[in-house]
Amino acid sequence: MGTRVTSARVVGRSAELAELRAALLDAAARRPSLAFVAGESGVGKTRLVRELRQLVAATPVAAPVPSVAPDRPAGATEEAGALVLAGECVQLGDGELAYAPLVGALRPLLRDAHPVLETLDPATRRALGRVLPGLDGAGEAPGPDVDDGQGRLFEALLELLDRLAADRPLLLILEDLHWADRSTRAFLTFLVRSLVQERLLVVGTYRHDELHRRHPMRPLLAELERDARARRIELRPLDREELGELLADLLGTPPDEALLGRLHGRSEGNPLFAEELLAAGPDGRGALPSTLRDALMVRTERLPADAQELLRVIAVGQRVDHDALADVAGLDPRPLRDALREAVAQQIVVVDEDGRYAFRHALLREVVDDDLLPGERAELHRALATVLERRLAEGASGVHLTSGIAHHYAAAGDQPAALRTAVRAARAAREVHAHGEEADLLERALGLWPAVPDAEAIAGAPRVLLLRDAAQAHAHLAEHERAESLLLAGLDLGDEQDDPRLTAGLLERLARAQWALLRPLEALATTERALGLLDGLVCVEHARLVSWKAKARMLQGRYGEVVALAREALVLAHAVGDRISESRARNALGVALAATGRPDDGARELRRAIALAERDGAVAELGAGYVNLADALHIAGRTREAREVTRTGLRVVPAPGSDHRWQQAVLSELSFALGDWDEAAAVLPDVTERRSSEVGRLNLLLRHADLALGRGDHEQAAALLPEIELLGERSTEPQFHVPVAMTRARYEERVGDLDAARRAIDAGLDRIELCAEDQARMALLSAIGVEIEATAAQRERDRRADDGPARERASAMLRRVEAAAADAGPTERANLLHARADHDRACGVDDHATWVAVAAAWEALEYPYPAARAHRAAAEAALRDRDRAAAEASLAAARSIAERLGARWLVADLERLAARGRLRATEPPDAAAPEERPAADRAADPAAEDPYGLTPREREVLALVADGATNRVIGERLFMAEKTASVHVSRILAKLGVRSRTEAAGVAHRQGLVD
Repeated sequence: MGTRVTSARVVGRSAELAELRAALLDAAARRPSLAFVAGESGVGKTRLVRELRQLVAATPVAAPVPSVAPDRPAGATEEAGALVLAGECVQLGDGELAYAPLVGALRPLLRDAHPVLETLDPATRRALGRVLPGLDGAGEAPGPDVDDGQGRLFEALLELLDRLAADRPLLLILEDLHWADRSTRAFLTFLVRSLVQERLLVVGTYRHDELHRRHPMRPLLAELERDARARRIELRPLDREELGELLADLLGTPPDEALLGRLHGRSEGNPLFAEELLAAGPDGRGALPSTLRDALMVRTERLPADAQELLRVIAVGQRVDHDALADVAGLDPRPLRDALREAVAQQIVVVDEDGRYAFRHALLREVVDDDLLPGERAELHRALATVLERRLAEGASGVHLTSGIAHHYAAAGDQPAALRTAVRAARAAREVHAHGEEADLLERALGLWPAVPDAEAIAGAPRVLLLRDAAQAHAHLAEHERAESLLLAGLDLGDEQDDPRLTAGLLERLARAQWALLRPLEALATTERALGLLDGLVCVEHARLVSWKAKARMLQGRYGEVVALAREALVLAHAVGDRISESRARNALGVALAATGRPDDGARELRRAIALAERDGAVAELGAGYVNLADALHIAGRTREAREVTRTGLRVVPAPGSDHRWQQAVLSELSFALGDWDEAAAVLPDVTERRSSEVGRLNLLLRHADLALGRGDHEQAAALLPEIELLGERSTEPQFHVPVAMTRARYEERVGDLDAARRAIDAGLDRIELCAEDQARMALLSAIGVEIEATAAQRERDRRADDGPARERASAMLRRVEAAAADAGPTERANLLHARADHDRACGVDDHATWVAVAAAWEALEYPYPAARAHRAAAEAALRDRDRAAAEASLAAARSIAERLGARWLVADLERLAARGRLRATEPPDAAAPEERPAADRAADPAAEDPYGLTPREREVLALVADGATNRVIGERLFMAEKTASVHVSRILAKLGVRSRTEAAGVAHRQGLVD
């Protein structure tokens, strides 16, 4: 009876195949999809995606094309098979083989000269040429300061995928994501966030049992799998019946019950394990190995000696072409062919599309590699490195080649060669903007440095430059602590007077790292130290330092100083031809102009900064340009435009890490302001994943606190506040001083501690007045101060206490708002209207019409949340004036907005107000507008005198409650039993919708229910 090693068909995976098929149909209908296939080793992930490929090749994909598709009639369908691209991640050292699965997936396009490649513009071809040598020249490698082109490469890859999917769906398969390199992980993040209507299905496979707690793919997969377009397909082991089908296919006849039971018990339903156990012995009995590793070793040990030697070479090389295999194995052509045929015939080795040999399954490779003796493994690594070095000398190129050489020399223990090739591979990684791989390779080189004699000559560069470049690579990944330590090590290597320009360059990078770590005073001191070294020198380093200082002072709100520094930096930048310095200087200048009443001039400078950064591919400056342009527009009241700018920035600046997360936080802030709280929450990164700089983390925490307070999740807000305040204390930026103080004040006001809220406002104002000229943010914080003092004054009047101090503080806060609002834009004007209305409330002259005007001002800006709060204040003012129709109209407007936003605390507050005033929650269908209803009608309304339904007796009781009388005193004064007085008080609290006697007294005074 013949026995195959691998089943000819997929068993027990019909539901999973259907799910993948559905995802592909979505992609065909211009709804890009993602599918992640997870499972343990050997459970059949690769087999499943191979079956999907065969299914796609054999069956056309039909899906309706939406009417938005260009040049296609509504309801049209397209019959076309999907294009399939597939690549796999490689387990190589620390994952320094950048873009491995993408290169593997795209290489067939280059090999087959796919016509789409000819349609790409030269810039896109050049960018792709960095990872696909042969498509176009890769160009010169950028210097260490201009290596921000990863975004440009990602855009080029996206454009290629989009063009490939123009006429038929594209299936992109990326296998073994648990081994994904940093750059592939970054591209996956970018791709998911950039897809809109591409006909693309991305299928990724990974071993969930490989994802330990600190595995870098773990947080990324958690984030990606939360996407609404994502599917997670987990492959379970086969049950007994399904395993029987598999064995029947292998054996050619159904297995007997004994064999089935034996194999199911030993394999536990793992298809690969079952296949290998059967291949090791058709009866599944006796001395068969008890582990999968042993089962796989039995397979390989049955091969002839020459074939086993080839397996060892392939295990070390992972994917080896015929010539390299011949060179390393040292076999003559005929024995080599015979050995390879045997390994392929036994289904241990397969041949890929590029003619390279690899193991059929990664587990097979792993057990062979594990079985190698240390010296044997080192010898094979050295031999493979020698073969690849020869190819490099003959003109071959590519980051994978240089990385492979470096890996093999390191694994061989050849330290001089490992140092030399690690530096070379790091430069190649920088050329393709693979910052993570560059950092890993440079760290390896630096680790080898002390052990290698004459290391500088072998590396081709002094150690200080390797430290500088490694720090820059880490900075791109928001790993600022490591960048700082590397820069300090570089500064310790020499006398700063020996090479002041080099030292100044190191200090500039150090200052930026210190700023990101929320140590601004150190950062500025470092900047001044560097400037002192360059006094009188006109050079790139000088231009970078002055432009950086301009940016730092801009972040601190020192706008007068910023203008002078920015103009000085522009002169230096033009003199040395450095566009990065020019972009940074124009960025700082634009923010300063916008913040000092010249928003159009500021926006113009910021757009020029963006254009300069885009021309050079300077992602850091490009991201800062989009963020600051959005902020300037938002402050000017053009928030919807600001949100579109931010969305563009997220598409154009796909920098992974903190830069990208900052832009997401900005988008969340703008969506929150515009009332789209669902988007605000959806785009906001999870704060439990600490992948941001300290300053970036503070920004994220504040955005989460905004949402928590808005939605009424006070427990979450309280949990976030300690870290927010701890980080905020270390900052000197008004962009943080104000929201930190606002968050604490809002929380304390919400829970009723007005003294704590007042302290938060005072502390925030003290900080911003000492270090900034940011009038707009100062006015925003002061306006909240007016609101808190108004509530405090109201509370004092409720207690029949002196409200004078609160009114005086409210007036002082209002003067700050008025000073900032002079000749200001619509946001400041709306803020001023709100503050004046609160000041009126502090003085006890609350007016419904004033609050209606405030709500209209916020609505004109499309800010629904403050508009809803103004409507709520208008309802209470109308209720106090006994104008029930106006109160109900304002209440209905507030509730409509609050419910749409999901502001649960505000909805609850409005319900309490409605209950106290016995108001309808929605406006009557034909109710006249408040201003159109005659006063006589309002006076004639019986409920106007008694909006809460209190009886005359209850009004008498309430008057005594307002005076602070106890139940016993009430009974004595009104000649009733104390128990009867208690019942009256309980009914009054229920009718007023309050929970305490103090609240009842406040309502009584504010609504004129007592004298």
